[in-house]
Formats: sequence, structure tokens, C-alpha cells
Amino acid sequence: MTATSATPGAAATPANGSCCTPEGSCGTGAGSAAPSGEVTTTYRVTGMTCGHCEGAVSSEIDEIEGVTSVQAVAATGLVTVTSTAPLDDEAVRAAVDEAGYELVGRA
Repeated sequence: MTATSATPGAAATPANGSCCTPEGSCGTGAGSAAPSGEVTTTYRVTGMTCGHCEGAVSSEIDEIEGVTSVQAVAATGLVTVTSTAPLDDEAVRAAVDEAGYELVGRA
């Protein structure tokens, strides 16, 4: 990653002010850098067939403490979750179950 400008207690931001690295990858959130220490985990979920399914799964997982973003893709059955710390797989399983789908495991 490029040099960062950091203020104690503030999230690091690339020196150029962009959320994107020179390699072309962006942090979570539009226009903001991903705080250091975030964890991204991809899970495989069965039963999602449409945008409504994606929304239901995303909404339930988003309620887990520490989750900063969720992206569910029905076509692949993959759900990518970014959080401030590693999540308990059973908490994710319970959220997916609550939405009416089945967590197969980590992808």
C-alpha cells in the first residue's frame, strides 16, 4: 500500500486521498479508505436465486456486530463479508438461517 497520512485514532488514508491503491483495489465504502485491521471472509450460501434473496441475506448478516459491508451474489452463491474483526461462523450461520437460507461454509 502507498504511504498513508494518519492522525492518532483516525483511519489511514492513502497519501493521494483516494480509497484506491495503485494496484486498483478499493477499500469498502464509497470514497473512504478501509480501516486497517478489517477482515474479509467469503461464505458459500445455498438457496439464493434473486436480488431479493441477496438483500435478505445481506440484511441479516449486516446486523452482526462488527460487520462493515456485505455483498451477496445469488448467481454464484457467494457472500463476501468485511468486518472489523474475524466473525464467529455460528453467528453468520444463524443470520443466514434467519434469512431462510443455508450457510454451507467458507468459500
